[in-house]
Amino acid sequence: MEDKKLILKVTDLNIEFHDHLIPETVVFDFDLDLYEGEIVGLVGESGSGKSMSAMAIAGLLDRKHMNKRGSIDYDGIDLLNCKRDKLRTIQGNDIGIIFQEPLTSLNPVYRIYDQVEEPLRIHTSLTKEERYEKVLKALKDVELDDPELVMKQYPHELSGGMRQRVMIATAMIMEPKILIADEPTTALDVTIQAQIVKVLKKLNKEHGTAIIFISHDLSLVEKLCERVLVMKSGYIVESGLTKDIFNNPKEEYTKKLISAIPRIDFD
Repeated sequence: MEDKKLILKVTDLNIEFHDHLIPETVVFDFDLDLYEGEIVGLVGESGSGKSMSAMAIAGLLDRKHMNKRGSIDYDGIDLLNCKRDKLRTIQGNDIGIIFQEPLTSLNPVYRIYDQVEEPLRIHTSLTKEERYEKVLKALKDVELDDPELVMKQYPHELSGGMRQRVMIATAMIMEPKILIADEPTTALDVTIQAQIVKVLKKLNKEHGTAIIFISHDLSLVEKLCERVLVMKSGYIVESGLTKDIFNNPKEEYTKKLISAIPRIDFD
C-alpha cells in the first residue's frame, strides 16, 4: 500500500458497555489501517464485534454507556475522543454509512428527493437547482431506473433493492472519503445482492471512496474486498489479502466460515 495514502488508522480499540449489571466488553484490541480507495471486509458470525467496531469508527455508539480505549485517527483527528460537534461535521462530510434495513433508516413521510437532498441542505450552500442536479446524479450513479420518478416517491413505494440504492446514494451525496456498509445486502435476495455489490464496486472505482464492508456472507466479501479481517468474540483472529485468506486460511474458525457458507458465483 506504499502508493496509497493512509486515511484511517484504528489502534488498540477496546469497547466495553456498562449499561447492564455486569460490564460487557464487545471489542478487544482492534487495529485497522485503511488506505484511500481500498475495500476492506469485516467478517464474522453475529456477535463477533464487526458491527460494533464499524459503529465506533462512524461515531454512532452511545458514549455515556461505554468505556473505550485506543484511538481512531482520521486526518489527524481522534474520532473516538473528539468533541461531538467536530465528530458530526466529519460524519456528515467525510464518512458515509449504509445499514442493513433501509426501511428503518428512511423516513416514511418524506419523499425520496427530500431525504437524499438533506445532507446538501445541511452541509453546503448549493442553490436549489444545484442540489437537484446532485441528487439526480447520485440516483443515476447507483443505477436506479427512472430516477426522476423515484425522487417523487415514498420509501414504501420502492422495492427493498431500490431502497438500498437510495440509501447508498444518500450516503455518497457528500462524496465521502470513507463509506461504511453494515450488512447492506442481508435483507435482499441473491440477485439483488449481486447488483448492490456491483454498485459498490462502481462507486469505489469512480469516486475513489474507501469502503469498509461488513458481512457474514463470505461469497460477497470474496467478490468485493481486497483485504479481510475475520472477527470472533470481539477479536480479530485473522487478517490479510482476501485471496490469501480464502486460498490458505490459517485459523480453524476461518476455515469453518469458508466451508460452511454457501458460495454464490456471479460476475
